[in-house]
Order: sequence, then structure tokens, then C-alpha cells
Amino acid sequence: MTQKWCINYFHYYFRSQELKHSNVGLLSGICLIVGTMIGSGIFISPKSVLLYSGAVGPCLLIWTACGVLSTLGALCYAELGTMITKSGGEYPYLMEAFGSIVAYLYSWTTIMVLKPSSFAIITLSFAEYASTPFYPGCSPPLIVTKCLAAAAILVITSINCLSVKLASYVQNFFTAAKLLIILVIVVAGIVMLAQGKTENFSNSFDGTTTSFGAIGLAFYNGLWAYDGWNQLNFITEELKNPFRNLPLAIVIGIPLVTVCYVLVNVAYFTVMTTTELLLSPAVAVTFGDRVLYPASWIVPLFVVFSTFGSANGSCFTAGRLVYASGREGHMVKILSYINVKRYTPAPALIFNGVLAIFYTIPADINTLINYFSFAQWFFYGLTALALIVMRFTRKNLDRPVKVRLVYLLWCIMVLVSCYLVLAPIIDKPELEYLYCTIFIFSGLILYYPFVYRKVNWGRKIMRPITMHLQLLMDVAPPEKTE
Repeated sequence: MTQKWCINYFHYYFRSQELKHSNVGLLSGICLIVGTMIGSGIFISPKSVLLYSGAVGPCLLIWTACGVLSTLGALCYAELGTMITKSGGEYPYLMEAFGSIVAYLYSWTTIMVLKPSSFAIITLSFAEYASTPFYPGCSPPLIVTKCLAAAAILVITSINCLSVKLASYVQNFFTAAKLLIILVIVVAGIVMLAQGKTENFSNSFDGTTTSFGAIGLAFYNGLWAYDGWNQLNFITEELKNPFRNLPLAIVIGIPLVTVCYVLVNVAYFTVMTTTELLLSPAVAVTFGDRVLYPASWIVPLFVVFSTFGSANGSCFTAGRLVYASGREGHMVKILSYINVKRYTPAPALIFNGVLAIFYTIPADINTLINYFSFAQWFFYGLTALALIVMRFTRKNLDRPVKVRLVYLLWCIMVLVSCYLVLAPIIDKPELEYLYCTIFIFSGLILYYPFVYRKVNWGRKIMRPITMHLQLLMDVAPPEKTE
């Protein structure tokens, strides 16, 4: 009785004052895409892409190809996002095309591993760059880096819990900051080229790798830097006029990032040989020391801004997936509740933040990146397949944006996804890929009793927990609770 009164009271309070208007406009949408994509990747991944590609020429080609692939994928998502205007990224599309089980496995894997591990990776990069100036001549202690990353996660999660508009303003500010430092690096690179610093571009294809798996890993690390091209689909319900702003933000944002990435890499190679770039502990900082001295301190400062903004964007979108999954009953209901005063999905954001802190414990960031990309591209391929499936099974759905040559785009996306999933496994089988597969399908152990059968004892356990958490966090369901 107490819980029912609690839910009904909060439901009445929330519905009577509910803010149905959208908070994210075109500019904020572009900033979310650009700000999430441009994070630590362009300052870390140049080494990894060069390492696996083997030479300057294929390195630059891979960076360009990754931008094209991201754009093609985003065009597919533009049609999906304007056809099914629900938040949650791939989740509602997989639900509509393949049913509950596939959507559940996606939400299980993404919520429990992919999103929080991505959040953790970005904040660890932020912590490394932020703490390095305080330890000249050596690397910061691991405990310092991890504690600073955890503190960043707490701050970012708190910002997103306080206000959607505040989180958007933070995203816009840090996106402007990172575009400024990229402009500085690009202009400096153009000046160096004008001065004749072109020796690193001669014989630029010498030493190109021919390994099937190495090329796949080069694309892994390049696409890691581009990850974020689908972020606007996670907040479709909060986007103003999504039928116009979603595809427009994609068309503006992703090509802008591609141009930035390629030009920044060209700038790096004007002052560093391939060996020097591979040996550099922080490529952007080394570039700043050689070209921008005595103002080289601005590079690590703006890299810190860049990674913080990217982490904020990751947190912003991850909470919406947790919220959408809880709303559909694929996660515990409390995760779909919204703060009655601030209208933010606070339980979902806090849950994602706690998991991200847990994922800061492992030491090897590159392993996390490979693990993340392996599972993520499996679901990207499934989502591309969902677009084609719904062309036949959901012909009645309105499609404000209908992509021409969709079958060609679909073939490219599915083939690339299969390559990126299978190539590293075939080239160098490792147990982490098996662990990833086992984890994905282990979600079915929870799906059958709690989602499909909806066992009564599970509800009895969760009922008092939900009630106390609801009172503690001042949250309510967005819709009528049965």
C-alpha cells in the first residue's frame, strides 16, 4: 500500500509538471556528435593506426576510409532514427526488426560492458593528460590516474543528473575548445608544409603491412577514434524536430570530424617520423613541444578539455539507453525512472557511472578498446541488417528520410562489420573474443526468468528496493506503472 501511494503520488506530481518539450537543437546535436567523436582518439590512436598499417600512406588512407565508413553508417541511422523516433540508439531498431531477444542482448551487452567501458577509457585518458604536468620526466602513478578518472566520472555524472540543459552547455563549450586546438594544430602543420617539411611523405607506402588481421586492428583503432557517429540516435526523443535536425547534424558533423582527423595526422607527420611518432608517449603533446614552444602548454590543456567533453557526451547518451531498456522491462524498472524536479534519468546515469568506475580498475586501455570494438561492430552490422529487414517487414512505417542506394550501403556496412569482427580472430585467436561471445549470450540466463516469464518472486524482491530507491532519489516513472 505504501509503495502504491508512493508511486501514484510521484506519478501525479511528475505528470502534472512534465516537460515534454525537447532540449537539444541542431547546434547542440552537432556538438554532441563532434564532441563525442573527437575525444582522446585523435591524440592516442595515431600511434595504433600507424603501428598496424606500417607506413604514412596507408595510415592516412585508413583514417579517411574510417571517416567514409562512419558517414555511411550514420546515413543508415538517419533513416532509422527518423522512422522510429525513440531514444536508445540501436536498441529500438533491433527491437522493431528482430524482436525482444536480440534487443535485450544488445542492451545487456552495451549497458553492462560497452558504454561504461567506453566512459572509463575516455576518463582514463583525461586523467593521464591532466596529471602528466605534475610528474615531469616520468609517468604519473597508476593510482593517481585511476583516482582522477573516478573523480571525473563522478563530476560528469553529477552534471548530467542535475540538468539536461547544463549537460548540453558543457558539451557545447568543450566541443568549441577541442575544435580550437585542432585548428591550431592544423594551421601549424600547414605552416610547416609551406616551409618544406615534406620528407616524411616521400615513399609513404614503404613498409605497408600485408597482414589481414593487422589491417583489421588498424581499422579497429581508427574507428575507435570515430566512435560516436551514432550518438544522436540515443537521444532522438529529446531532439527538436528530429526529422530535420537528425540527418542535418549527421551530414554536417561527421564530414567535419573526418577532415579534422586527416589534417591533424598530416600535421603530425610534418614534424615527426614514423619511428618518433610510435615512440612518443603523447603524440599531440610532442607536436606542441616541437612547433608551439613556448606556448606548447596549451596542447595538453586542450586535450584535457577534449577528453572531458567526449566523456560528457558518452555519459549523456549512455543514460538514455539504460532508461529506454528499463522502460521496456529489459532492465529493472527503477532505471527507467526520472527525477521529478530536474527531469533527468538520474538512476540510469548513476548506474552507468558506477559501472564506469568499476571499469577503471583494469590497466590495459588497448585491450578494452579491442574488446569494445569487437562487440560493438557486431551490433552495428545487425542494425544495418535491421534497416533492410524493415524495408520488407515494416513497409507501412513513415520514412521522412529514405536513403538512396540503401542496399549498397547495407552491403558495405555488413561486410565491413563482418571483417572487423572476424579478421582479428582469424589472424590471432585470443580468449578475450571467446569471453566476449560468452558474455553476450549469458544474458539469456537472466532474460528467461525475469523478462520472458516475469517470475513473481523477482517482483517481490524488487518491489521494496524500488520503493526505497524511488524515495531516496526523488524519481518517478515517466508513464503509468501497472
